[in-house]
Amino acid sequence: MVCAHMNLVEGDYFGLEFLDQRKMTVWLDLLKPILKQIRRPKNIILRFVVKFFPPDHTQLLEELTRYLFALQIKHDLACGRLTCNESSAALLVAHIVQSEIGDFDEVQCKQHLLNNKYIPEQDTLMDKIGEYHRKHVGQTPAESDYQLLEIARRLEMYGVRLHPAKDREGTKLSLAVAHSGVLVFQGHTKINAFNWSKVRKLSFKRKRFLIKLRPDLNQSNCQDTLEFMMGSRDCCKVFWKICVEYHAFFRLYEEPKPKPKPVLFTRGSSFRFSGRTQRQVIDYVKDSEFKKVPFERKHSKVQFNSDHSPFPPRLCAEGQVERNASTSGHQADSPLGRTQVTVENPSLQRYTGSLTSQTNGCRNGTHDEADARLKPSPSKEQAEHLSTGPVSKSPQHNESPSAGGVMVNGQKQSLSLGQSPDGRQPSPLTSPLLTDVGFVRTDDEDEVRRKRFPTDKAYFIAKELLTTERTYLKDLEVITVSFQKSIGKDEAMPDSLRNLIFANFEPVYKFHETFLKEVEQRLAQWEGRSNAHIKGDYQRVGDVMLKNIQGLKLLTAHLQKHSEALLELERMSHSSRKLEGLCRDFELQKVCYLPLNIFFLRPLHRLMHYKQILERLCKHYPPTHDDFRDSRAALADISEMVVQLHGTLIKMENFQKLLELKKDLVGVDSLAVPGREFIRLGCLSKLSGKGLQQRMFFLFNDVLMYTSRGMTASNQFKVHGQLPLYGMTIRESEDEWGVPHSFTLFGQRQSVVVAASSESEMDKWVEDIKMAIELSDKCNGASAEILSSGFTDGKSPEESSGDQESEDDLSASRTSLERQTPHRGNTTVHVCWHRSTSVSMVDFSVALENQLSGNLLRKFKNSNGWQKLWVVFTNFSLFFYKTHQDEFPLASLPLLGYSITIPSESENIHKDYVFKLHFKSHVYYFRSESEYTFERWMEVIRSATCSSNHIRSFSRKDPHPY
Repeated sequence: MVCAHMNLVEGDYFGLEFLDQRKMTVWLDLLKPILKQIRRPKNIILRFVVKFFPPDHTQLLEELTRYLFALQIKHDLACGRLTCNESSAALLVAHIVQSEIGDFDEVQCKQHLLNNKYIPEQDTLMDKIGEYHRKHVGQTPAESDYQLLEIARRLEMYGVRLHPAKDREGTKLSLAVAHSGVLVFQGHTKINAFNWSKVRKLSFKRKRFLIKLRPDLNQSNCQDTLEFMMGSRDCCKVFWKICVEYHAFFRLYEEPKPKPKPVLFTRGSSFRFSGRTQRQVIDYVKDSEFKKVPFERKHSKVQFNSDHSPFPPRLCAEGQVERNASTSGHQADSPLGRTQVTVENPSLQRYTGSLTSQTNGCRNGTHDEADARLKPSPSKEQAEHLSTGPVSKSPQHNESPSAGGVMVNGQKQSLSLGQSPDGRQPSPLTSPLLTDVGFVRTDDEDEVRRKRFPTDKAYFIAKELLTTERTYLKDLEVITVSFQKSIGKDEAMPDSLRNLIFANFEPVYKFHETFLKEVEQRLAQWEGRSNAHIKGDYQRVGDVMLKNIQGLKLLTAHLQKHSEALLELERMSHSSRKLEGLCRDFELQKVCYLPLNIFFLRPLHRLMHYKQILERLCKHYPPTHDDFRDSRAALADISEMVVQLHGTLIKMENFQKLLELKKDLVGVDSLAVPGREFIRLGCLSKLSGKGLQQRMFFLFNDVLMYTSRGMTASNQFKVHGQLPLYGMTIRESEDEWGVPHSFTLFGQRQSVVVAASSESEMDKWVEDIKMAIELSDKCNGASAEILSSGFTDGKSPEESSGDQESEDDLSASRTSLERQTPHRGNTTVHVCWHRSTSVSMVDFSVALENQLSGNLLRKFKNSNGWQKLWVVFTNFSLFFYKTHQDEFPLASLPLLGYSITIPSESENIHKDYVFKLHFKSHVYYFRSESEYTFERWMEVIRSATCSSNHIRSFSRKDPHPY
């Protein structure tokens, strides 16, 4: 009830403690009725406090959870439980003050410290606290929480609750329990620790607390049972229970099953840990699609927008991102029921009565609702990109008849858009357009249309040309219109670079503008929407393609300059911070729904699209068809252009991917070096002394990097280590370590044990790593140069590979919270992280070259109506628009990890050409207009949902099979 009251998802880290009749502090047992534990309820105070302290606060995925942990640290400091030296104490208080009053002001800071006591010896440390506070300018409360926990977790007394005891000689000691095992303290100094791996059994007999150790083969006279005397049997039992719970929470994968009841008599305690383990909590938060509700830091005077929090937003199962709304609403000041529950200082916001509408899903975008009464008023937050999930209040929604009500904390609340009346959470893909509220019943219209329009397969191939050309022209506008307008006449972009980009893109844009008009006119004639079809045979498209591809060949010089423009833009941005800032700001605009440098490759990818379309057209036509000769001639011309520009495309795709990964990674300066080829990225678990830990691995043709997601403002991944491939060997090691799908990498300097999420994932990694090692060995550690440019980031691979950090150094690094640039939270790297999958460079290329656009009807699992949307597939995602004329997408659906199937009979989808997308509990149905478009959507989506195992080419010098 307390966790639900605060909308606390990671509540398993916390517990309710109280003083029992013996004046001992004990935890409320969740498996027993409260009346059996609390004799006099009116006189008892239940305190909501942290129960389990994890070794690494980055394992806490919710900002609210970190906030509560920070409050616990603050409380422990004030009561003297968390002891530390003066410098650490002053630094901790400085972060607390920063979160409460904001940036340093000498008078305000001193007055605040006089009115609030955070540590016992505060008066003597006032100047030192002020000195540290002065250095935290611009730090948000969320960042202060992070830094507070970062410092606190390194203190010896972090999370320690001392239980008095004596050893066999009568020396006064204290026992404590932590994530790693049982600790022994003398005063406030740790003198011994017994790791869980060394402990065979914990037990107690009356006042004696016993620790039985596993035999140490290296020491013949090692004591295998340690004995401590505690104040009473009850003291022993209380500490024993805490040890049992700590061991289960941090060491087990799932909650232990209850012991079977004995038939005759019982022996010993039947106590067991109840609740989710830490592993289950982390998995639950990642997989859940619950809706965050904002909370208010009542003790903080700092007004800040949580959209700029440095912490990673929740990436839902759809890969979409939700963030808190601005802090407002009712505070949860009242106690729960009649039992008094004291929360250590947090004042948390209840569910608000107003209805919020979300714009999550795509990288950039705002509400653009079909129904006028559902359209919220514009705000600054709505101008932000959707991957940060800004939330705007929309009182008009309360009047909607479709918005029902639910009871939360005894109050009737409005349903948020997309939430079903039965209270179930909506899909994370819940921009207003994409919910049941905005559904349009299009069944009759669709049937009429099918009877009126042509059914020839050639018509649908021609229509694919039309729909994809519309998207392509919009993508060209990103460079020629939006980017040019954004840059303006800013001096940061030299005239030489300006001319190189726009002088070579504008002729291509104007050419395709004319081409699109011709295709639209031909389709209108084919469909009979003009009288032209009466005068002649216009049911063909090969002649239009042939004419325009011959015109496109004249633009080859401009197409070749596009790669040069990309290289020059990157080189100039590297040397000019102002230009880099301009490009970064443009990437945050709504129209730039993909990384900017991808748009520079669009003209080369478009040649691939034409080739694919013409191949399908020639395959469909019999040699006697009137359109066959023109189609075949057009195919020959476009194939010639593809061969001519293929080498450039391969180089630039690899270069673009290295530049994109550079934005996702910190801790490595020289990623885009000449000769380096990207091969695969994905999520693996690395085996360390702390157990299996989730890591992102990046495989190149010369090095394997492993990283973890840092708590940065841009959600980047911090490099832990780099393993050179030269001389590396690989061996499957599931039997050796007892970890499913595990293998060991033996490098020249270190060995690493990793585990994949499935057998197929392991096979992909092992195959790619073996091939990369083989290539690296052939080249004696030096990869073949594939970049035509000599551009580097300023460091050699040898310099960067030597800058390896330990995992503890990583977490301690203060640079992890530097004010990084805002960044997309649903990049392919982040989706792979959350869905424990991987993708290769071949997969990236296929996903970009298999672009598809068109209208689809979409339905949710539990809805009745079908909604018409303009859908674009590219870069492993579906982007949703209301119409093809929209400037930017309303939402997106990353497809990695999804499965595509045909609905079964039991699903009652009685329509033709329907395919189903599903990932865990998330299900979407899509309807296409013909058998051809159905097969095409199935084909391109499969290319994103299923990695191309059968395609392997590290240098990728040869053209694709198609």
